[in-house]
Amino acid sequence: MPTSALHVARTGLEAQDARMRVIANNLANIGTTGYKRDRANFATLAYQDSRVAGQQSSNETQYATGLNLGTGVSVQSTTSIITQGTLSVTGNGFDLALDGPGFFQVQLPGGKLAYTRAGNFSRSAEGALVTAQGYPVQPAISIPEDASGITVGNDGTVSVTTAGSAAPTEIGQLTVAAFANPAGLQALGDNFLGETAASGPAQVGAASDGTRGAIRQGMLEASNVNVVEELVDMIECQRAYEINSKMISAVDEMLKNANQTL
Repeated sequence: MPTSALHVARTGLEAQDARMRVIANNLANIGTTGYKRDRANFATLAYQDSRVAGQQSSNETQYATGLNLGTGVSVQSTTSIITQGTLSVTGNGFDLALDGPGFFQVQLPGGKLAYTRAGNFSRSAEGALVTAQGYPVQPAISIPEDASGITVGNDGTVSVTTAGSAAPTEIGQLTVAAFANPAGLQALGDNFLGETAASGPAQVGAASDGTRGAIRQGMLEASNVNVVEELVDMIECQRAYEINSKMISAVDEMLKNANQTL
């Protein structure tokens, strides 16, 4: 029994350590554009069934309750909380935010598509609309060299104003990707997410169509991390870790007394 209790307490320490890493990552990314907070999910490990409820206790009776001993806990998964972050005004014409569900599409080196909520884009030397890493936004938008201003409509229509022309000229349209299960997207780093079998295929369409969010020019979406909520979770995690640590100390003392007695 004491050895089993040591194992159970050890799994508790490992699980709370993993949860603390999730909380620390959330707090570290509080200033990251478009970041979505993660939540650690726990699951019990296999039970040792010494007696099953309903098992015969005699020829005429059955046990009303069983005897099941748990073997600990583990982190089952992490869930990304896809809720809208606060939109802040930047005044930069290349900053775009999604007001509602959906993701911007970006082409990574090698041709693979990635998805992001971070719309802090810029214009490359070749005139392409790119991310901070220089990856082109999809569909590709080419901005003329003589463009004096750029306008992005709520539906993703991109227009520019050129010298000598009073009327804006439409040069393309940004589309938005939606997923049946956006929480199933794989985090790739650099604010990018990748499609998985759990997320389902990307459903690409126009922005502001009722199922996809509207594009807001000159704005950026802030992280949806709530500092107070994360600090409360951190304190709870710390207390749980301390309890499991005290359990190990208590079992160690029991083993010590048993060795001295025997």
